[in-house]
Amino acid sequence: MANTPSAKKATRKIAARTAVNKSRRSRVRTFIRKVEEAITAGDHAVAFAALKAAEPEITRAATKGIVHANLAARKVSRLNSRVKALQA
Repeated sequence: MANTPSAKKATRKIAARTAVNKSRRSRVRTFIRKVEEAITAGDHAVAFAALKAAEPEITRAATKGIVHANLAARKVSRLNSRVKALQA
């Protein structure tokens, strides 16, 4: 258990930051799930719209340090290629 005032404050800050990060991570997963569901349904227009909404969220998560930049780029790239495959 934290004893010094600074350690107690650090614990509070970590808890607050964890809550924010958890919310952001959940938001990204929701956007990705919407794209996945549209791809599964086979609807290119809906999938494309969902991808365009998800891409900035994923990139923002990488910028904020929620996910690694390479993971974000990989997710966007793979989703994009799957959406393009629906068009053909």
